[in-house]
Amino acid sequence: MGGRYDYDESRIGVRPNRRGTRPRTKDRPAHKDAIIGMVTAVDRGRWTVLVDDHPVTAMRARELHRSPIVPGDRVGLVGDTSGTEGSLARIIRIEERDTFLRRTADDTDPVERVLVANADQLAIVTALADPEPRPRMVDRCLVAAYDAGMEPLLVLTKADLADPDEFMRTYAGLDVSYVVTEVRDDGTITGLDAVHERVHDRMTVLVGHSGVGKSTLVNALVPGTDRAVGHVNAVTGRGRHTSTSAIALPLPEGGWVIDTPGVRSFGLAHVDPASFIDHFPELAAGTEECPRGCTHDNEYCALDAWVAAGHAGDSGPARLESLRRLLRSRLGNPEDE
Repeated sequence: MGGRYDYDESRIGVRPNRRGTRPRTKDRPAHKDAIIGMVTAVDRGRWTVLVDDHPVTAMRARELHRSPIVPGDRVGLVGDTSGTEGSLARIIRIEERDTFLRRTADDTDPVERVLVANADQLAIVTALADPEPRPRMVDRCLVAAYDAGMEPLLVLTKADLADPDEFMRTYAGLDVSYVVTEVRDDGTITGLDAVHERVHDRMTVLVGHSGVGKSTLVNALVPGTDRAVGHVNAVTGRGRHTSTSAIALPLPEGGWVIDTPGVRSFGLAHVDPASFIDHFPELAAGTEECPRGCTHDNEYCALDAWVAAGHAGDSGPARLESLRRLLRSRLGNPEDE
């Protein structure tokens, strides 16, 4: 009889290699029976998806990892798509996007954020006063719209406080549509019919600073929405964020509007600075005399002479300065806007 510490190799048990008993595959289910819906809202890891005119709550499938899923996205769903209380479907794929609007925290941040998908129009909402308009911010949004393949629309609010013609002179050289609105004492909005006409049967994203009247406009376009309305701080002259996340809302007469949270900045790190000049058509022709490799922000740039000769119109100097501010900010030399 062997001692306590005498071992026989034959008595040693070998644990089966369970990891190798079932070969793994990278092939994922095709989910050909997935139901297609449109994302309308995102809230704390849950997505609201419209399927056959009823909302479905969904989670993201593990294989999508951290892929951004945003309002406007068309997605494939499996699982419980009944929309009943407590039900939960699973988003297993994102359909190909027609367009997607992006921005970064600033012009040097390499991390871009997708805001909305599949919209064809970007409505840039800006107040003519209270708070004061910021043309440089409008220029940024215009560049982002053109880069995304979206048609821009300027929505000028609070026309009772300032003349819209003065603001629009800055953009006289651009073929950009605009509408003008103001809120009367009785709460009705003049110019609302013009806005309805522009957004009818389209998917329109609304962006703008806090306090410019964006939520007021959404509430008028989609009655019963009850988006929170902010106010402008009398000391800072800036609005307070009221919308906390983007949401897609169906228009009664057809189409969609996507309300986004108020923004203080609109970074363009994802846009090639060499393409900026393409979005200033009244200046672009003047670059033909620029030396090779011209950054359009140096003493050899031909744009100064082009603007001085009046080829870019009365708004030429302001537009050239706007272009150069964007370029300096994009290339890491930001200035107050």
